[in-house]
Amino acid sequence: MDLGLRGARVVVTGASRGIGRAIAETFAAEGADLAICARSPRPLHEAAQSLRESGATVVAREVDVADTDALRAFVDTAAAELGGVDVVVSNVSGGSAADWEQALRTDVLPFVALAEHAEEHLAASDRGGSVVLISSTSALHVAPPSGPRPYGAVKAALNHHAAALARALAPRGVRVNTVSPGPIEFEGGGWARRRDNDPDYYASIRARIPHGRLGRPEEVARAVVFLASPAASFVTGANLTVDGGFLDRV
Repeated sequence: MDLGLRGARVVVTGASRGIGRAIAETFAAEGADLAICARSPRPLHEAAQSLRESGATVVAREVDVADTDALRAFVDTAAAELGGVDVVVSNVSGGSAADWEQALRTDVLPFVALAEHAEEHLAASDRGGSVVLISSTSALHVAPPSGPRPYGAVKAALNHHAAALARALAPRGVRVNTVSPGPIEFEGGGWARRRDNDPDYYASIRARIPHGRLGRPEEVARAVVFLASPAASFVTGANLTVDGGFLDRV
């Protein structure tokens, strides 16, 4: 399927590794141009170089998304260097699993700032602007690995805000959707560390996934790129779970 993304101008935060990098690579494979950011310079520039070798135009900046001014400047730089912005993918998460204030600073507030500042650029897109938020199945249940910790709670707040934005921005031609991955495994990521350091817990989570394995970043990325594309032109306010059947709910 041609998703209609050739020449699209796409901003992806947290794009140096894991799900974020897979999202950037999938957009590049569809012919999009990219502005990517991350905190760590080495993996960011490695990702940018790989994307450029695939033929994409790539703007790469070191940005801590908790720095609102820096995040807004990144969006403006992306728009200036790419000639506009058609798609924004908010892939941010960080902080201590027990620190509620930090979770708000590194998850909720960056998405709010990103969506607000990108709105005018997206509304000006002749393709129709699109925002995709990367959330988590932890926002949708309270059993492990969620539990009474900040991660699931702030993701649930983000889901609510994204759904409200979808209704508010629809008259401006901007769609807003959410993708909620289940447990996703890649080398260097949290689930790979649990596999190596806490194999019993890892096995207990894997046993609850009907597919019999954890997900892969590229499986999330394909869902994100579809939702962002003109192929999903009448989809807004949706929350698409990519979890191999992990959630046991309707």
